[in-house]
Amino acid sequence: MSPLLPPSALVPNVRASEPEQAAERAAREDLAAAHRLAVWHGFDQGIYNHFTVAAPTRADAFLLAPFGLHWSEITAGGLLTVGYDGRLIAGAGEIQRSAYCIHAPIHRIFPQHAVVLHTHMPYASALTRLEDPQLQAIGQTEILLLDEIAYDNTYTGLAREPEEGERLATLLGPDKKILLLAHHGVIVTGRTTAEAYDRLFALERACQIQLYALWTGKPLKHVAPALVEKAQAQYKAGLLQSERRTATPGAKPHGAELHFAALRRLLDRREPDYRD
Repeated sequence: MSPLLPPSALVPNVRASEPEQAAERAAREDLAAAHRLAVWHGFDQGIYNHFTVAAPTRADAFLLAPFGLHWSEITAGGLLTVGYDGRLIAGAGEIQRSAYCIHAPIHRIFPQHAVVLHTHMPYASALTRLEDPQLQAIGQTEILLLDEIAYDNTYTGLAREPEEGERLATLLGPDKKILLLAHHGVIVTGRTTAEAYDRLFALERACQIQLYALWTGKPLKHVAPALVEKAQAQYKAGLLQSERRTATPGAKPHGAELHFAALRRLLDRREPDYRD
């Protein structure tokens, strides 16, 4: 039950159409998969941190895992539907207060951030502890993320009120996709779970590489600004597949979609119960 509102605030489910049900199911399976994959990749912190997806069938709610479950236990059917006002709309379980206070304002203020992933994953979180936490242009993995990052340089304590989420939403804005939180962790967003998770994966790897480079104690070698711009433009063009291959007509899937689909295939073989 939600700790934010009394039981009288709970409302029943409204029957959705078949297309809406399919969209809801897809969103739930993707979000459950992201939790399971985060355990595989060492991004999780047990029962803590939070991943959310804006509810695909309504404009005032998001999907959230019940607080208290280890991320390896999370299933599609067990996700909660939580209103932007804190109501538990559907599902059974506790709403983690910090999840509501951080995620609801971001989803509400900037709907383009349909997926919001918050972790204390180790390498990115280590970077937020440095006097200069900025990701530097020292290699290809890093430079493809640089223009997506915003920095929160002020630690304000635990997120216990929605005003903190509003502050973070303002720092993130409509266009940035990554927010490094001083002395804390990261927020990563995307239009889809695939996009957000691929970005989260790339960010942790980039932070790991930078820390390894710093640990050598030797000077860092930076990529020239003109080459940074060139690589970013190439990446945004999305030309990952060979143009000479025999291709199915139509738009080619983005690398993020291909990456997440590959991870889902592994998950289907090893932990198929995430779909339950």
